[in-house]
Amino acid sequence: MGSRRQAREAALQMLYLCDNCGFSPEKLQDSFEESLKISSVSKEFVEQLLFGAWGKKDELDRIISSYAENWALDRMAVIDRNILRLAAFEITDMPETPVSVIIDEAVEIAKKFSTADSGKFVNGILDKLKTARPPHTAKVKTHH
Repeated sequence: MGSRRQAREAALQMLYLCDNCGFSPEKLQDSFEESLKISSVSKEFVEQLLFGAWGKKDELDRIISSYAENWALDRMAVIDRNILRLAAFEITDMPETPVSVIIDEAVEIAKKFSTADSGKFVNGILDKLKTARPPHTAKVKTHH
C-alpha cells in the first residue's frame, strides 16, 4: 500500500473521530502523530486532507448532497460520509491529483473500512461529483 493511501486512511480515521465523537482536528493530530509511522511528506498530506475537509465541511456537504440523489447526509454511514468529504475536498481543492486516482482510492478505502456495498455507493456519487472540479486556468504568455 502506498504512502498516500496510508495518509488518506489516517485522515479518514481522524475525520471520523471529529465527525462522530466531537474531537477537534488539532487534538487528534497530536495523538495520531505518535502512532502513525508515515513520512513527513505523508504527514503533510494527512494534515492537508484533515484540516481541509473539516474546515470546508459545510461546503463539501452541500456539494455531496447535490449529487447524492435520495440520500440525506445524516442517513449515510458515518464512514461513507467522511470518505466522500475527503474525496470531494481532493477533487475541488487539490487539482494536482487526477480525479480517477481520487475516486479509485476512495472506492478501495470504502471497501476496506465500510460495508460491502459502500464501494459502489461512493463510486456512484463521486462519478457525478467529479464535475465539481474547477477548470484549470491555463497560464497564457503575453508578449509586450
